[in-house]
Amino acid sequence: MNLREEIRAYLGLNPAGPAPQYRIVEEEICAGYTRLLITYPGSEGDEVPAYLLLPSGRGPFPGVLVHHQHNGERHLGKSEVVGLAGDPLQAFGPALAQQGLVVLAPDSICFEDRRPNKKGTMPDGDNDFFQHYNEMCYRLLCGQTLMKKVLDDANIGFAVLQSHPAVDKRRIGILGHSYGGNTVLFQMALNESIAFGCSSGAACSFRQKMQARTGMEMALVIPGFCQRFEIADLVKCAAPRPFLLVSATEDKYSKDADGIVAEASLAYQALGAGDKLVHHRYQGGHALTRERFERIVGWLCEVAELA
Repeated sequence: MNLREEIRAYLGLNPAGPAPQYRIVEEEICAGYTRLLITYPGSEGDEVPAYLLLPSGRGPFPGVLVHHQHNGERHLGKSEVVGLAGDPLQAFGPALAQQGLVVLAPDSICFEDRRPNKKGTMPDGDNDFFQHYNEMCYRLLCGQTLMKKVLDDANIGFAVLQSHPAVDKRRIGILGHSYGGNTVLFQMALNESIAFGCSSGAACSFRQKMQARTGMEMALVIPGFCQRFEIADLVKCAAPRPFLLVSATEDKYSKDADGIVAEASLAYQALGAGDKLVHHRYQGGHALTRERFERIVGWLCEVAELA
């Protein structure tokens, strides 16, 4: 059993299945693209609301699945990615769609319209935190993990993109910052159909986080995982596909990204793809800056054309 298969089996991920049909809830013409609000079935029979951005013109186009951030704002998910709420520097959707990439931006479980306590983009105080906490606890009690749910849903989203007639199936990547970046690290490692990926503000080893007493995002609470695997192992599994890691000097969530890249680069070099693992390290903290945002968009557009 190779490393990828070992990690996949440890997490107990669902096998890949056919893409579900999605339902269009609303449609709006925007500058250079059409924005569709859609829903499709999740991995447990629940509904996943998402925005689908379709560039103007004729395809097939490259595609990108964008996983939203966390930032303690569980009332924001897909809407922040498409620029309808939250931080404009998280609005990757319009920037990519206007460059000719199909974008799918779903809500992760317990965010925005997938909160059991409240829908929409208004916060619900401590209830938002405790409902998310419960989702983790209930799964642990049943011998499952929140990460399994997050990844199973993420892979369904990827399949939705793959099946769309406007998308070039050979050129589909994934992107995420912070919480979304964690999802990218795991999904990029374990789903070989993904052509390229970018993880921002998330490349930090379990070892470093525990030594520095850094908070652990709930989906990362996987019993026994760090006794067998590390974040560098996930990056190794991405080889030889193009992978951009973005980190910052004062970001506790990407503190030891240099070491992760150094270790994983050996796997890339062994496959003759040493130039495909790219690391951009910036001065500053965790939050995205205009410079980082533009570099991520530029890299994705460049790689999508070559993938």
